[in-house]
Amino acid sequence: MRQLRAPLRLSSVPGRIRDGVDHFAGHSPSRFAIAIFTALVMLFTLLFSLPIAAENGQVTALPDALFTAVSVICVTGLSTVNMATHWSDFGDVLVFIGVNVGGIGVLTLASILGMVISRRLGLRAKLLAASDSNPSRIHVGPVNEGQTVRLGEVGNLLATVAVSALVIEAVVALMLFPRMLAVGVQAGEAAWHSLYYAAMAFTNTGFNPNPEGLTPWADDYFFLSALMVGVILGAIGFPVIYALVRGWRRPRRWSVHVKLTLVTFGLLLAAGGLLYILLEFDNPKTFGGHGAAETIFQAFFLSAMTRSGGFATINIADLHGSSLLVSDMLMFIGGGSASTAGGIKVTTLAVLFLAAFAEARGNESMEAFGRRIPRDILRLAVSVVLWGATIVAVSSIAILQITKAPFDYVLFDVISAFATCGLSTGLTADLPPEGVYIMAATMFMGRIGTVTLAAALASSERRQLFKRPEERPIVG
Repeated sequence: MRQLRAPLRLSSVPGRIRDGVDHFAGHSPSRFAIAIFTALVMLFTLLFSLPIAAENGQVTALPDALFTAVSVICVTGLSTVNMATHWSDFGDVLVFIGVNVGGIGVLTLASILGMVISRRLGLRAKLLAASDSNPSRIHVGPVNEGQTVRLGEVGNLLATVAVSALVIEAVVALMLFPRMLAVGVQAGEAAWHSLYYAAMAFTNTGFNPNPEGLTPWADDYFFLSALMVGVILGAIGFPVIYALVRGWRRPRRWSVHVKLTLVTFGLLLAAGGLLYILLEFDNPKTFGGHGAAETIFQAFFLSAMTRSGGFATINIADLHGSSLLVSDMLMFIGGGSASTAGGIKVTTLAVLFLAAFAEARGNESMEAFGRRIPRDILRLAVSVVLWGATIVAVSSIAILQITKAPFDYVLFDVISAFATCGLSTGLTADLPPEGVYIMAATMFMGRIGTVTLAAALASSERRQLFKRPEERPIVG
């Protein structure tokens, strides 16, 4: 007898698609993230190419549309066109929406939407969202949940992500609004630009909605401080914000991740500010003509922006070569894990230093704040740094060969692209199409994360049931 099959009903198609996507996302969160990022980039490239998106009503060239889409979704802030004059109101709205989607994180956003639609959060959705807050789950499987966010708290974390993004951007916008009115900006335009700047600060993007950039507020400490607050809150990471909201009165109960992030972030912010003061106090093109108080403030503002913020009150090309090198290091490190910032992340640097200190003292294991850090985290940190350095090196060589530009300018813009910082010496805007595509690929790989990229490229996780004989090569 023939086996009768149930006819395919149109009503069942969405369910099957949802099940297929859920299976793909749960089986490989890293590949799912890359697929979603790629789809978003393609969608926004198409939208930015539309005549309605450009101020002149013409089709934007493919290299410019693609680069803008990647820069927006990857919350980088670099551009090949004038972001304040090239795009229409529709294009500006696309930029605003894109940076918020990219800043929150695709996996986190997908989990939030799933929770809103189904009114619950299943195990796969929790694992998916947890992969955004702790890449170790992608790379090595089960981890100590006390390190970042427990699976039982993922739902609360997602709520914190959504609420904190809305609240922080709203508060920053309210702080910026009266300062814009003070320089003569019309109320309607001031309201829109306040929201735009707030989104660019919290997502660490750094686009300017007005042609003058920050020039009207270059000496407005309150305006610049509001931007710094938004940038720092976005750069420390959502797990840290969640921990601070949940238990700010009990710092002793914070996880090692939270403590390492805050301590390392603070030290790098202070070190960057002090170095800029020492290196630029006699530079007439940057801080040389300022008083002591203004020099200190502007130096720390630049230190905060090089961590991934992307805003600048000076021409980056006017910095001394030594200051450009310091900026390269700060941008390469970036901000906190699971944040809107890029780079290799501050906890990666902290783990490497802890390993060096443990080796110098002859300790068998790494320890921080009374806790032992497992060796697989060190392997992950080394992998992140090597992958990041390789991406920067390959991109720099390619851009140098294409443009023949000065090495320090090329290295600065390439690291800015990889670390999704957005600061530029002016090189990116003048790149030929082949250079634009290379920088777009650098931004993409920097944003999706070296760990996610490596996990996605691996065909499968192989379990080795034997151990080979041990032999020690000479190191150092």
